[in-house]
Amino acid sequence: MKTIAFCLLALFSCVGSSAATEKYLLSMPPLFSDEEMRAMLHPLAMRLGEETGNNIEVLLSKNIDKYTAEVLHGNIVIGYESPAVYVSISNVHEAIASTVVKQHDSLSKGLIITRPESGISELTDLQGKKIMIVSRTSTGGFLSQKITLQEKNIDVEQDCQLHEATDQREENVIISVSIGDVDAGFISEYALHKADQYIAPGSITAVATTAPLPNWVISVSRTMPQVQKDDLREALLRLSSEDPAIKALGISAFTSASDADYDIIRDIIN
Repeated sequence: MKTIAFCLLALFSCVGSSAATEKYLLSMPPLFSDEEMRAMLHPLAMRLGEETGNNIEVLLSKNIDKYTAEVLHGNIVIGYESPAVYVSISNVHEAIASTVVKQHDSLSKGLIITRPESGISELTDLQGKKIMIVSRTSTGGFLSQKITLQEKNIDVEQDCQLHEATDQREENVIISVSIGDVDAGFISEYALHKADQYIAPGSITAVATTAPLPNWVISVSRTMPQVQKDDLREALLRLSSEDPAIKALGISAFTSASDADYDIIRDIIN
């Protein structure tokens, strides 16, 4: 009798353990090469798996349309995306954490850069100018500048000549400005020195800092059980600045976030 009871207890324990372990796919929009994205996401998948006991695997998408489709079809359960991309999928995903790029700062500002001799010193000087942006979904490389210019009654889409950077790289914005291919560029505040090794010293200058907006977000499927959402959020918040997962993403930490934090992005896009 004792043997039977022990076997039943072991069986129930195995069933309970199996039910508690889930497999989730983690991904991000394909803004970089497969090697770069794998290097960014794999440490995070490993750490979240260790912290929550779930099996978290990385899925690489070929393009933004594929990424969005995978999210909408429920295949990508955990996403790491820009605010604009998050807003576009927020009917099926919800924000649980956002990145902290600078210590204790959960908001990110943009910069408007130009050459020292360009004659651009005021925001109104940008009207009619050729401007390179990171992409129209970039928070620090477009949306931040867009809202600041709107406050000066400048419609950047109508009043300026916009060009998106090759591969949506901030380094390419900086280089294009420095060699005079464009009159000005929009980049994130933290990216100012990203291309220092490729440009002549003193060949660019920042003329304005623009509106603070929410950073990149970790989102999860709205159908994920609440206990799993809470586990993931707590695991993200526990990661220190020295954790390999944090270093691989090039950030300082994660902070708690909710869908409402990104209403300002919805307003700008609309």
